[in-house]
Amino acid sequence: MNQISSKETVKSSRLISLDAFRGFTMFLLIAEFAGLFHYFTDPYFKGTLVSFLGEQLDHHPWHGLHFWDLVQPYFMFIVGVAIPFSEKNRLKKGSSDKEVRIHAIKRSAILLFLGWALYCIDPGRIVFRFQNVLAQLSVTYLIAFLLRNKSIKLQFIVSLLFILTSEILYRTFPVAGFNQPFVPDHNFGAYIDMLISGELSGGHWVSFNAIPTTAHTIWGVMTGKLLLSGKPKKQILKILITSGITGLILGYGLNPITPIIKRISTSSFVFVSGGWALLTFALFYWIIDMKEYRNWAKFAIIIGMNPLFIYLFAHVGGGKFIKHIIEPFTFGLFDRFGDLTANIITGSITWFLLWYITYWLYKHKIFIRI
Repeated sequence: MNQISSKETVKSSRLISLDAFRGFTMFLLIAEFAGLFHYFTDPYFKGTLVSFLGEQLDHHPWHGLHFWDLVQPYFMFIVGVAIPFSEKNRLKKGSSDKEVRIHAIKRSAILLFLGWALYCIDPGRIVFRFQNVLAQLSVTYLIAFLLRNKSIKLQFIVSLLFILTSEILYRTFPVAGFNQPFVPDHNFGAYIDMLISGELSGGHWVSFNAIPTTAHTIWGVMTGKLLLSGKPKKQILKILITSGITGLILGYGLNPITPIIKRISTSSFVFVSGGWALLTFALFYWIIDMKEYRNWAKFAIIIGMNPLFIYLFAHVGGGKFIKHIIEPFTFGLFDRFGDLTANIITGSITWFLLWYITYWLYKHKIFIRI
């Protein structure tokens, strides 16, 4: 990992909407480690807006789509958008094409190692599982990077081939017990996990998701290229919106044939989540880079400058550690209003303090990257 010294500053040429979108996504991701959202589904809130939010801020159990199912596709798309910008900056600073390529390969290897290592922490032993966002991203990032300078047409065709290949494998896999494409733990993806690790994930997640969702990162690269194309901003926005709506039409249209299932990243899910990623980014782009309403986004931009650090910190126990420290105080002050109230306040403060760590890093101009 490289640490940028406090003497360096964030370049004004950065795409602010991308930083804000990244920060918004990471802010949601670390909320999981603050232990907050699941309290929204408490029976006390049944039938209220809070209960609806609690449902949307959790993964759909199988066939269907919740807002929370979009968070990982958002991040994989964002990484793709950043690839052309990152390459341009490295070349501008004097790096050769070979050096850029070697850096990308090393980055992919580090992401894979970190994603795998996170699964070894809880059991305290070596296990071979690759379902989390870092491990998945190591694959999608490298493929998208290798395609970055190919034509937009070829990139799009390759992305469709990844989706089509996954669809065919799930529907035609002949091994008994794993030949039911859309049944939890009885599909092709589950079989691959049994080969890799000898066990299923426990939540119906599969490592093979990295193949169809490579499309998200490739579409991100295509978007990055569009943003650097010099086209007028209105035309760029129109293309983003049109592409996003097309993804939604394809995804929801396929749903009766191929169900939208996040946990095995079906083709319909890839299209619909990719469409939402494009439309959400278009919204950020319109508000921040076109209308230039930027002050409100600083809260998100701050965490977006250290996404990998705060994700790892929260994941390895940082969130639990902070929660453990503040819990005696929040419960001491608020348990008179009930455990539910005290838990929500505890989770909210933990979430804020995780953000505040990134603020401290931002304030001291420390940006930890690989």
